[in-house]
Amino acid sequence: MPEYLIILAAYLLGSVSSAILVCHLMGLPDPRSQGSGNPGATNVLRIGGKKAAAITLLGDSIKGLLPMMVAHWLPVSPLVLALTGLAAFLGHIYPVFFGFRGGKGVATALGVQFGLYWPIGLSIAATWLFVAKGLRISSLAALVSQGLAPLIIWWFWPAPEMIVMQAIITLLLFWRHRGNIHKLLSGKETHIGN
Repeated sequence: MPEYLIILAAYLLGSVSSAILVCHLMGLPDPRSQGSGNPGATNVLRIGGKKAAAITLLGDSIKGLLPMMVAHWLPVSPLVLALTGLAAFLGHIYPVFFGFRGGKGVATALGVQFGLYWPIGLSIAATWLFVAKGLRISSLAALVSQGLAPLIIWWFWPAPEMIVMQAIITLLLFWRHRGNIHKLLSGKETHIGN
């Protein structure tokens, strides 16, 4: 398989919106028109409950995990592995199938990180859980865990390609959370369970 095909396949898989599909199949409102308007697991939790949110979270994570597993299995070069992870993430936040209006990318990024090397994913997920449990703010947990992700990758797999991939993901994720950052700074961000 030509290496560019795995990158393209990763982007196309990332472009499949788990939130929109889950809400459609479960008879829930389109997440783009309800709650925060974001097609992601946190918004699905608000409009559809824990089961729908869990399925969405799993689907979004698999979109990042599966291409990385295939890339490892082939195997591909470190550069192509990094581009595969970045493509899956870009597909989620800028999906070709949904007018390039996607989610914020936290679950897909975590799938990429688990697919890169499971201790990396586990460390980032544990950071998210620690912050979320302590402060009960999903967006803050995402920002802290993904903000630390380049350092975590550097610790476990100090390859320039992987660090640059994660740095781009982190910057894009912060950009996608700019509204949440504004709410955090003004003390208006929603808590988990509210």
